[in-house]
Amino acid sequence: MTRTYLDHAATTPLRPEARLAMEEGLRLWANPSSPHAEGRAARRALEDARERVKAALGWTAEVIFTSGASEAAALALAHAEVGERLVSAVEHDAVLQAAAGATVLPVLPDGALDLEALERELSAADEPLVAVQAVNSETGNAQDLSTIGEKVRAGGGLLLVDASQSAGKVPLHPAADLAIISAHKFGGPIGIGALLVRDFAMLAPSGGQERGYRRGTENLPGVLGMAAALDACTQPYCAPDATALIGPFAAEVRALGGTWLGDRLSAPTDLIHSLAMPGLSGSAQLMRFDMQGIAVSQGSACSSGSMRTSHVLEAMGVPQEEAAQTIRASLGWSTTRAEVERFCDAWLSMARQAGERAA
Repeated sequence: MTRTYLDHAATTPLRPEARLAMEEGLRLWANPSSPHAEGRAARRALEDARERVKAALGWTAEVIFTSGASEAAALALAHAEVGERLVSAVEHDAVLQAAAGATVLPVLPDGALDLEALERELSAADEPLVAVQAVNSETGNAQDLSTIGEKVRAGGGLLLVDASQSAGKVPLHPAADLAIISAHKFGGPIGIGALLVRDFAMLAPSGGQERGYRRGTENLPGVLGMAAALDACTQPYCAPDATALIGPFAAEVRALGGTWLGDRLSAPTDLIHSLAMPGLSGSAQLMRFDMQGIAVSQGSACSSGSMRTSHVLEAMGVPQEEAAQTIRASLGWSTTRAEVERFCDAWLSMARQAGERAA
């Protein structure tokens, strides 16, 4: 059976360019911190990749390579030279866990950060760090980083942008003082990411590698794979003929009594879509899709197996029954029109059958 993969927000297939670059990295097996010729060759490749990552993202400041987005978030939230931490209620679990004890900022029913609450907390905080996800990993909603950035700067704080779902797909927002990226979200390898830092003075040193800001030998094959994947990212990130099917499909979902979450979002994006099917739980849908050779999810892969209500949908005030019937379909660089068509047909057929059973 030829499978259809629509869970790119969890991880996306490795690009062929990244695979070739990783093979080159494996040939440069020496430690980049070693002073001998082999180490110096590895260091040159590492620093060349660092410059390519910066160029691809339009970032002119510092880049600290990490083992992924979770480590980058922990590094920023634990070592930023700031006072209080403020995080939005719809951040990824990795950010919320790294910011234990932080002030949680509410969101509005449309998923947008509550700007009035942000202003109140900024006025009461001393040099805070504000963490906001550029594009939400469950709903695909984009935050208004221009306005958020202006308010954070006016409040004397720093803005940490989780760009895990947006890097390589949309331009990195210039409001970010620090930003998190994850290679396996845009066609790079698993196990490599980065923390982008406007100024090293914003962080307390925490290790011997990466200019003294991170411990551990650098993952040169992973770094080269990430740089190559970013080089290969083009706009639009996903095939236009695939994303063009989403609008008509959403109309059919509504006609069958389903819920298209994008209808309530402040700024829905093209690559992540959540929808609820009346009469059938999300977990039951996932199993039926998988039996048909279609991979989707119930939200973030880091928490989808916990059988608890999505904290993102809960923060937005989505009714519990509707949240329990919601699944996520996410598109990526390799998604084809045929894959989207297959998913749409399968969802509509499943919804009609569920409706007939309920009648």
